[in-house]
Amino acid sequence: VQLQASGGGSGQAGGSLRLSCGVTGEIFNSYYAVAWFRQAPGKEREFVAASSWSGRRISYADSVKGRFTISLSRDSAKYTATLQMDTLKAEDTAVYYCAAARVPNVRVVVTSEASFEFWGQGTQVTVSS
Repeated sequence: VQLQASGGGSGQAGGSLRLSCGVTGEIFNSYYAVAWFRQAPGKEREFVAASSWSGRRISYADSVKGRFTISLSRDSAKYTATLQMDTLKAEDTAVYYCAAARVPNVRVVVTSEASFEFWGQGTQVTVSS
């Protein structure tokens, strides 16, 4: 399983940015939970948002609830996990990582960093106030 993150960049406080994560490989014969994490300078990596493989079960960190939206879509080649980030704050500045964990069914949501075995490369998000 491979994850490729894209998007991010720089934005203004109060503005919006969108991150995408393409999930490819041996994904159509198994189930996965996907999530976004972030790591700010000098801080540990933290959970941001997660989705079940069906996309119907979602979880958010309190710090982003009501501002960020995670969604999951698929086509014939891949799944794409999108993180829509609205009402940005300076404290959202971080390197963002997408991750996937193999799970037993489409309803499972995973939020623990230690449970994720597949990770994409990080993408920088910088929010100026």
